[in-house]
Order: sequence, then C-alpha cells, then structure tokens
Amino acid sequence: MEKTLDHIGIAVRDLDEALQFYIDILGGELDHRYTSDTPGVEVHVAAVKVKGDLIELLQPTSHTSPVARFIRQKGKGVHHIAYRVPDLDKAIEESRKDGIRFLEDTYRTNQLGRRLIYLNPASTQGTIIEFCDYPNQ
Repeated sequence: MEKTLDHIGIAVRDLDEALQFYIDILGGELDHRYTSDTPGVEVHVAAVKVKGDLIELLQPTSHTSPVARFIRQKGKGVHHIAYRVPDLDKAIEESRKDGIRFLEDTYRTNQLGRRLIYLNPASTQGTIIEFCDYPNQ
C-alpha cells in the first residue's frame, strides 16, 4: 500500500514561541490550530505549512500527556513522522501481516476528521510513526 509523508510532529514547550520561529524564520503559514483534551492526548496543536510541507507543533496541556512524557525523556524536538495511507484499516491489516505492532490505544479520529494510529516504536527501529487517512476528503 502506498504511504506518503503527511506531516512531522514536533514536541515543544511553548507553542507561541515555536510558531514565531516557524512563521518568521522559516516562512511558514499557520494552517490551523486546536486543542485536544482527549485523555491520552492532551495537547495544543498548531499546524504550519512550510513550502507545502505540514509541521504539527505539539505543546502538552497536562504533565501526564504523552507529549509531556516525551519531552521529559527526550527533550523537545521531532516527536513523530506521519504517513498518509489510502485506507487506514487496510494499512493496519497489511502491516500486521508483516509483523508490525501498533499502539492500539492510539487509534482514533481527531478533531479534523483524520483517522490515525501510532506504530509501536519496537517495530520501527525506535521512531514514533503515525499512519493516517482522511476518509471525508
């Protein structure tokens, strides 16, 4: 199944400070911004387009959120790389046949209608990878 780069998620401590860098220095444009209070997510998100590429800046809203844990363990920086697939459920099924494991509790639809799931980093050489699709587009 075809997989194309959808976005890169960046963990930040201060969303407005990070936005300033991505807009003023890198020439990006704010695409959208929202807050997810979903348990197990708990982040402010600002998506910036830089020359057509989408960067999601992720600021934790809770000290127990996965992004807050990531920052404590690894510091701010690249959190995940997301790949768009034509059909998320089929991509999961095909990947499982190849021995890929998923973080089952991350399967969800976000506020923008993007369905997503994270692959278990044990299956990806340690990188957090997201598969996603946009069934309503």
